[in-house]
Amino acid sequence: MTAFAVFDGHNDLLSCLLKEGDPAAKSFFEGRAAGHIDLEKLQSGGVAGGLFAVWARNSPQDAPDPMAMARHFPQIDAENAQGETIAQLAIFARLTRSWPDLIRACRSAAEIRQARSEGAIAAVLHLEGAEAISADLEELHLFHAAGLRSLGPVWSRPNIFGAGVPFMFPASPDTGPGLSDAGKRLVLECDALRVLVDLAHLNEAGFWDVAAISARPLISTHSAAHSVTPATRNLTDRQLRAMAERGGLVGLNFGCAFVRADGIKNTETGPEALIRHLDHLLSILGEGGVALGSDFDGTMVPSFLRDASGMPRLIEAMAAAGYGEALIRRICWDNWVDMLERVIG
Repeated sequence: MTAFAVFDGHNDLLSCLLKEGDPAAKSFFEGRAAGHIDLEKLQSGGVAGGLFAVWARNSPQDAPDPMAMARHFPQIDAENAQGETIAQLAIFARLTRSWPDLIRACRSAAEIRQARSEGAIAAVLHLEGAEAISADLEELHLFHAAGLRSLGPVWSRPNIFGAGVPFMFPASPDTGPGLSDAGKRLVLECDALRVLVDLAHLNEAGFWDVAAISARPLISTHSAAHSVTPATRNLTDRQLRAMAERGGLVGLNFGCAFVRADGIKNTETGPEALIRHLDHLLSILGEGGVALGSDFDGTMVPSFLRDASGMPRLIEAMAAAGYGEALIRRICWDNWVDMLERVIG
């Protein structure tokens, strides 16, 4: 079995560095004992690129637990969200400018491929929840100029653009209203700017609104299959079929509570849980529509992975499940980069 490069559709390193009081991102280069991601872990795991998320808490004193279940999260303050977002954009800039031969900001698929060919980790900027953007969308253009190429209108809480799906099990993702008028304008403007619209964390009504409005492929950066694990954060077969019809893509979320059949947050989750979801996603989306979206540093991942350095163990599990080298290569790297080329250029 040859070595495989991985493009990971979602991580929460930036918000963790902010919370940890490391705006210069020194620990990324020197090592983070408690985190899922740092330079050595990414390199050891073969993770050569990914979407780096900006995620705003309400405040450092009143931050929702992103790994909590069975909870509705409240709408957060836009002013605080803007402050946290700008702080994380600054961290991203420092991270990717400190040692561009090791990690660099990428705004296109061509830049991703070039970074990989030169041995640098390709980092694409993603906004997880658009609380820092006002209804007139002016900040969207500012963030786009700063390198933003992927955006989720909501996290699992309401904002002026729509309603996020809460974390519940077992339950349907059909939990509330769809996009607001501002949310529909946001989707259209993202299409115009060639910013990927992420369906992860949207409730089902919001999903169908995006499907009706956007002309782009339907993409979820980090989700799993509802029919395997009936958590609200996962996608139903009807949603997956709509994504397949549009040539869309799902990055598999590694969160234990979203991949275990019992929906329990328990690190004693074997690779077979992830393989069950991959099998199901492949059966509907096909070999070109399935990728990886770990949610490292934002969720509880199985102990067999531990952190980003454990990616080869998932690849070994795919090989043991009968996935050939060509399919593994597509899931690990090609599908994400090909999709990004279609959407962001």
